[in-house]
Amino acid sequence: MIRDALLAFGIAMSYAVQLSIPGLPFGYSELFLTLWILLSITRILAGGRLEVTPAVAKLGRFWLILTLALGVGSIIGFLTTTLFLDPLLHDTMAYVLLACVTCLAAAEPNAAVRLRRIAWWMIAVASAGFVIQVGLGFGWIHQSGVHPWYWDRFCGWSDNPNQLALYCALLGPLALHLATTTSNPWGRCLGVCSLILTFYVGRLTKSDTYLYTTVLACLILLGLRIRAWLTSDGGKVSLPRQLALLFAVGFLPLAISMAPYALSEAASAEDFAKSLTKDKGGEATAETAALRLYLWDAALDKGARSGSLGLGPGPHLDTPPVVNQQFLPRPFEAHSTILDLYTQGGLISVLALVWILGSSALSAWRAKLDALVALVASIAVFSAPHLIIRHPIVWFCLTLCLVAGTPQAIPAIVRQRRY
Repeated sequence: MIRDALLAFGIAMSYAVQLSIPGLPFGYSELFLTLWILLSITRILAGGRLEVTPAVAKLGRFWLILTLALGVGSIIGFLTTTLFLDPLLHDTMAYVLLACVTCLAAAEPNAAVRLRRIAWWMIAVASAGFVIQVGLGFGWIHQSGVHPWYWDRFCGWSDNPNQLALYCALLGPLALHLATTTSNPWGRCLGVCSLILTFYVGRLTKSDTYLYTTVLACLILLGLRIRAWLTSDGGKVSLPRQLALLFAVGFLPLAISMAPYALSEAASAEDFAKSLTKDKGGEATAETAALRLYLWDAALDKGARSGSLGLGPGPHLDTPPVVNQQFLPRPFEAHSTILDLYTQGGLISVLALVWILGSSALSAWRAKLDALVALVASIAVFSAPHLIIRHPIVWFCLTLCLVAGTPQAIPAIVRQRRY
């Protein structure tokens, strides 16, 4: 129970970088994750059991491929360009920490049950944290050294609103999954309340990506539920399902026929879309898009110059000239998981990431866990305009999906030591 709580706190609060430990170069999240790893290793050395499941095998293959790709990229980077030591060490330590957490968590005995219990702890910890942060944001409570607003966007304990938005985008489907797969009414109530609170905090961040991710996840979930409803009862289609299917089939030509009328209202639709963005008018969204396009083009050029082998861990782009450079870091990130990984480990690392994402989605699909499928889709959407591969919650969600879809152990490799 203590180990589960430690891991849940370390994952759920890893965005809270404003809550630093005085006198130490790392935060509470890194401390709790490291303690969990040490306790897990101690359990194994004391004779604890490990189960090597297909999920563990997939995670092990991914981290091995990524390690080799980043190693080759580092050699290319040292030979062809100037590498900054601090970002390289930061990313390397993050990857090592994440590899240990995912592989050890997936290799726990009865990992599916333990990961589910950790997920419950996560949404409880995250919900309590969100309540405190909302209180800070609206001045109901006070905490020294914390600045909960980034101009007019809510960031809570995080450094910027996009970090908080990522956790809201993933904690929402996770809470929905727990709420829809439990028979405990109190658990269902906790999951629904956490989902509502998470959505509220996510909208306070005014993140465009959070909005798009949430809408797409809802559409995917709705489509999966309709599909399950229409194909249930052993393939028998009742009259209500026939009517629903007929409506769904007939809706497409109706929508096409209404397209000319919809186009005539394009201006008002555009205004409505802009009203949903961070600045209500769309100007900040347009500026962000221009910056992203510049960075993505630079990342493609940087990766291609390395022969698609990468340049090692860490950012590798020059500071973009399209924004005020006074307070921006150097080197700069591409702010896209795929492209940042392309500049670090080349094409091989990108293919490995796509493979593990696809495997996670397929595992959740086979397990008929619709909310987890929507969760993987949320990860994929949010990774397009943001670098999220270093966040522990991303890898916990992927591990949860892999374990849920491939729970059986490989008998020949199961190891148990008794003393």
